[in-house]
Amino acid sequence: MDGGKKIWVPHPHDGFKLGRILDIGVDTITVEPFDAPGSAISAPYNRVFPAEEYDNKDVEDNCALMYLNEATLLNNIKVRYTKNLIYSYVANILIAVNPYFEVPELYSSQTIKKYVGKSLGTVPPHVFAIADKAYRDMKALKTSQSIIVSGESGAGKTESTKYILKYLTESWGSHAGPIEERIVESNPLMEAFGNAKTVRNNNSSRFGKFVEIHFNQKHIVDGGFVSHYLLEKSRICVQGPDERNYHIFYRMCAGAPEEMRKHLRLLPPDQFHYLNRGCTQYFCTTATDRQLNQNRKSKEYLQKGSLHDPQLDDVTDFKVTDHAMSQMGMNENEKMAIYTVVAGVLHLGNIAFEENTEDMKGGCKVHASSEQSLAAASLLLGTDKDEMRDALTSRVMQAVRGGVKGTVIKVPLKIYEAQSARDALAKTIYGKLFDYIVNRVNQALPFKSSASYIGVLDIAGFEYFQVNSFEQFCINYCNEKLQQFFNERILKEEQLLYNKEGLNVKRIDYIDNSDCIELIENKSYGIFDILDEENKLPRPTPDHFTAEVHDKNKNHYRLSVPRKSKLKSHRDVRDDEGFLIRHFAGAVCYHTVQFLEKNNDALHASLEIVVQESKNSLIRQVFDDPTSKKMASGKLTFISVGNKFRTQLKTLMDKLKSTGTNFVRCIKPNSKMVDHLFEGAQILSQLQCAGMHSVLDLMQQGYPSRTQFADLYNMYKRYLPAELARLDPRLFCKALFKALGLNENDFKFGLTKVFFRPGKFAEFDQIMKSDPENLAILIKKVKRWLICSRWRKAQWCALSVIKLKNKILYRRAMLIKIQKTVKMWVCVRKYRPRFKGIQKIKTLRSQLTMMGQIVSQLKKDKSSSEKQVQAVAQSIEKVIQQIKTTRVTRQEIDKAYSGLVANINQTLNDLQKKLKQQKNKEEEERLRKIQEEMERERKKKEEEERKKRREEEEQRKLRMEMEARRKKEEEERKRQEEADRKAALELQAQLEKEAAANAERQQQLEQERLDRELALRLAEEDQSQVEELQRSESQKSIGAAAAEDDKKYDLAKWKYAELRDTINTSCDVDLLEACREEFHRRLKVYHAWKSKNKKRNVQEKQLNNVKNAQTDERAPKAVMENSQNAPPIPPRTNVPNSEEWAQRYFRIPFVRPSDQHRDEAQRKKGWWLAHFDGKWISRQMELHPDKQPVLLLAGVDDMQMCELHLDETGLTRKRGAEILEHEFNADWRKNGGDSYLNSNRTRVTSKYLRKILGIDK
Repeated sequence: MDGGKKIWVPHPHDGFKLGRILDIGVDTITVEPFDAPGSAISAPYNRVFPAEEYDNKDVEDNCALMYLNEATLLNNIKVRYTKNLIYSYVANILIAVNPYFEVPELYSSQTIKKYVGKSLGTVPPHVFAIADKAYRDMKALKTSQSIIVSGESGAGKTESTKYILKYLTESWGSHAGPIEERIVESNPLMEAFGNAKTVRNNNSSRFGKFVEIHFNQKHIVDGGFVSHYLLEKSRICVQGPDERNYHIFYRMCAGAPEEMRKHLRLLPPDQFHYLNRGCTQYFCTTATDRQLNQNRKSKEYLQKGSLHDPQLDDVTDFKVTDHAMSQMGMNENEKMAIYTVVAGVLHLGNIAFEENTEDMKGGCKVHASSEQSLAAASLLLGTDKDEMRDALTSRVMQAVRGGVKGTVIKVPLKIYEAQSARDALAKTIYGKLFDYIVNRVNQALPFKSSASYIGVLDIAGFEYFQVNSFEQFCINYCNEKLQQFFNERILKEEQLLYNKEGLNVKRIDYIDNSDCIELIENKSYGIFDILDEENKLPRPTPDHFTAEVHDKNKNHYRLSVPRKSKLKSHRDVRDDEGFLIRHFAGAVCYHTVQFLEKNNDALHASLEIVVQESKNSLIRQVFDDPTSKKMASGKLTFISVGNKFRTQLKTLMDKLKSTGTNFVRCIKPNSKMVDHLFEGAQILSQLQCAGMHSVLDLMQQGYPSRTQFADLYNMYKRYLPAELARLDPRLFCKALFKALGLNENDFKFGLTKVFFRPGKFAEFDQIMKSDPENLAILIKKVKRWLICSRWRKAQWCALSVIKLKNKILYRRAMLIKIQKTVKMWVCVRKYRPRFKGIQKIKTLRSQLTMMGQIVSQLKKDKSSSEKQVQAVAQSIEKVIQQIKTTRVTRQEIDKAYSGLVANINQTLNDLQKKLKQQKNKEEEERLRKIQEEMERERKKKEEEERKKRREEEEQRKLRMEMEARRKKEEEERKRQEEADRKAALELQAQLEKEAAANAERQQQLEQERLDRELALRLAEEDQSQVEELQRSESQKSIGAAAAEDDKKYDLAKWKYAELRDTINTSCDVDLLEACREEFHRRLKVYHAWKSKNKKRNVQEKQLNNVKNAQTDERAPKAVMENSQNAPPIPPRTNVPNSEEWAQRYFRIPFVRPSDQHRDEAQRKKGWWLAHFDGKWISRQMELHPDKQPVLLLAGVDDMQMCELHLDETGLTRKRGAEILEHEFNADWRKNGGDSYLNSNRTRVTSKYLRKILGIDK
């Protein structure tokens, strides 16, 4: 179908597959993939997209694609990925695919130099280009900039951040001395303490950071500052089966010198409780594996060997971390203090507990086998061993009624409470140690006078696992806020600016996630507030917290119970054990069993006192917080982690909103983390989560670069000569762009700003360069353009005057011609009956000759007979003279003519009688024959005249009937319009309600699709099952609903070819009409899909306009526009109606699409003719001057013909549009229609034409 054009169809693994259309349904298209001939894939219209002509060709900016959609975006990324080109743009947003191998020379110093000062689009896409753009924007706009690096775990966010920092420091930080090195070295240091191996990434950042590079007044790097967010503390105590704890633990076990190892009593990872429940293998190369002693290797390492990653090596990375500490200004004692605390956390985790049988209160004690671990932990953390023991196995409470001097009560802890206290202490110590390290990094990056900064945000991407806890909840909440910021900055604010500036850019709809954010952060009923309130209760429980979340948000669309998850493994989770949140990227099921514990960052008072009195100076320093709350009662102090994170996130969002923004979207190509493997469906899901599909729609018609007219004018003002300085800023900008030769399609003037299309950053930067030499060159071009422009304007004015003169003369001649024609018509109308009457009477003169001959033969009474003949002649001349001199009517002329005929006949009879008396019988017989011949001739003429009048009368009646029918339809339309106007107010509310419901339904459909795709990705990791996506009755498309309205025939499952065959062969009138309606309904849906996915590139569209003029325009523009505002077609009834099968013909003016924008003189008008068999088109013609006629037949050229119902076209309401059958057939035959019809006689679907051809009876 449709010439076998290539299209993209969704595929569960590849994302999209290339194929051709097999069939079009009510709301789906059936496609045959090219790589699997014979198979078929059905997909909804909104998930099928046209393909590029050359699908193996790649572009650097996806906005340059001919068809701009998700499928072509994915294919372009894939083609570039196979060529090791990992970067591409969507306007000014960078898409970066993680290659999982070292691309040669991609990040070298030579490459950095290539990007310095270069605009986007002048050099290949690169993360360096985004960094350089941020620097140039900061310098030109005097505004701080932010670069948001986003993506899921393993997508390469951390590496991209490092290369951005490397570019900025190498390019503009070489004069900063050690500051440059420290900024670069801060990354491996924070990675050692904040990154870990997960199932999806070997070097996953388990915290978020915002790195600010500060610049002085000269735009040179002056210092830096790092803010960090939400370190995943639970990882310190427990990890997944194939995951590791933070890198620093393994690096110390593998790479610490032997002396340090003995001092810190380090052991293989599998001998530490905080490490042995996850992966205990090291990252090593072959060389470092040989250096490792056997006593440092775990049993798992000895069995399976080392882990491999090109970026990680625990042995050498320890030295890198140690060197980074030195670069941050730490001496050997400070570094040793940090290592000591880290080792102390490991030994703390080895302390086990058992029941204390001697304690009557059911307390516990330290297990005998853990005494050495207790001693080691106490020694390394600088605490007293016995005090540590008491703090871990009991807690001190103060009686409320005792006041300040109340009785202190020592409460023993059960085993699980002691274990929780131990883990809380370990997490608190490590968390504060991480805060200390970040603080030392900031101390090493001081800045004296910061004029502006470039901030790089690297934070964990959207996370979803089989079991999701509080950390995933906070991370996903952060990503919701970032997605909202992205929507507002890129989509919402851009569109508001376009509307404000009057650019007439089509509105782009996007999914608003503000309701999800409100669900999480709102007061009283928000999840964070409910969690904090639960933590403050005397006996908080996860079950009660979960029940409160469900109870306070019963009807919230974004919240649901776990059993509603698409992943079947979540069906076993009880309603009070978790909740399901439908995020912008898909639904995630959260298990709430540890929410309360992880939300509380406070320690028992006894533990806090022990660490605050530590002999270890670093421990005392990190716990010396004057703002911390003291224990005022027996209750445990509550410090909300969620509230702290919300505060930090608000500060971050305020920073981002106050800066210019640049986006880098990192993409993970496959879940196996190997090179040259492209998993299309997974990448497509990431692109959708990143909001790229909405950006595609906006950027392909948007203007990402802009500047104020006044700012641009002021930049040039001091260099302008007097004749240019007085120009209006807007006029000056117009002259500047014209002088540069910029294409008018590449920029657009707003009310106060000028905007540039995507991919035109080089031209924009050329204009914005403020060096005097460049400005002088541009001003010279402006002056030359102004002179040329004025000369062209003078030429145009002269030509316009000449053209106007010729037009006046032409119109004068035409007016004279019109006057002449009208006067002639009036005269003809006035004198035609008299002229014809005279002609008819003059024919009677022939009778006088005959009578004269008879008189000449008479021998007696000849004179009287001559007088009688003369009297007849005189009466004829008298009547002729009367008609000439007086105004007589047609009836009077006919009466006079009849009188003359009677008189002539009477006279002739008298003469004949006389002649008969003197001639013999033979002569009388001859005269009789002559008389009979004359009578026949007269009757024949009269019959011809009657026949001619009858034909004229029939034509007149037909035209009167057509006009009466048109007037009747016009009156009916007016009555209907009046009724519609009266009902408009009542219908408006209902229509708005239906539109809102439809939008909500579409959003739910999209959300369900995202939920299922997310569940599928999870299922691939652990072979789980996913519920099939079921479409409910309320989610069916409008087309499907319309198809089901006809209860007698269910045609929704019929193929397109089956409908056409039924139309050709069926004799059932009802079935035939139902098939025709369904057939054209599908054509309308298909053409709407083609119109939505037409070529987006303006220049290519102009080049192809002539080529596609006949195929793109199925009907004149007025007809297609009328169909959009036409009232709905009334439902078909079973009552026979002659109008349903009437043959009607129409002809209206038609301008070829390629001629629409030409001058009036060059515009070539043609005719568009249509034959409607009943309510659907049967034949169609397009007649253009100097072009071959376009002939189309229903059943042969359905894809190129008008698919509209007759009532939708509005043709019946156009005065003079309807013509007679013989007029249409005359043009049809003249242009070869009969031969075309006969050559396709077997394929014609019109019953009327099939009868004419003799196929049907």
